[in-house]
Amino acid sequence: MTEFQIRIASDDLVFSAAHFILWGSAACEHLHGHSYRVAAELSGPLDEHQCVVDFTVVRDALKQIVAELDHRVLLPTQHEALKVSCGDRQVEVSLADRRWSFPRDNCRLLPIANTTTELFARYVGERLQERLAGRGVTGVSVRIEIGEGTGASAVCCLPDSSELKQPEADSPRD
Repeated sequence: MTEFQIRIASDDLVFSAAHFILWGSAACEHLHGHSYRVAAELSGPLDEHQCVVDFTVVRDALKQIVAELDHRVLLPTQHEALKVSCGDRQVEVSLADRRWSFPRDNCRLLPIANTTTELFARYVGERLQERLAGRGVTGVSVRIEIGEGTGASAVCCLPDSSELKQPEADSPRD
């Protein structure tokens, strides 16, 4: 079967966020921020309208995902040494002898092991796969570029997602 690819990228698929990368069980970068630009490529056969998937559906899904990350402190919840504790109003974070406290509504807790650009790309790609489940998309690739002109970017190519079922409801994540 012939496969086709589409690419979605635009000036409004960006988010600005604070993070720090963890280096082992006791070291990390200083808290800092970046602006990130997101692009996605999707592959699959043509549907009954002769499209892989409607561009606007993909664009709107990416905009929603990006909005969830924008102007937040991004915190990994799957790092073995980082402790993240959520209260009603505060998020307390610790790593060895370092401590941070953030307003709860300023944080986005991510189910990743570290806040690297590579894992951000995987997170966005998996969220996009979830939102497009049942639409015939067989491959998702997400590129996240650090927007300060560093030339740095990361790409995550996810395996065939055509077996995923359509989600019943899109529940927001913290």
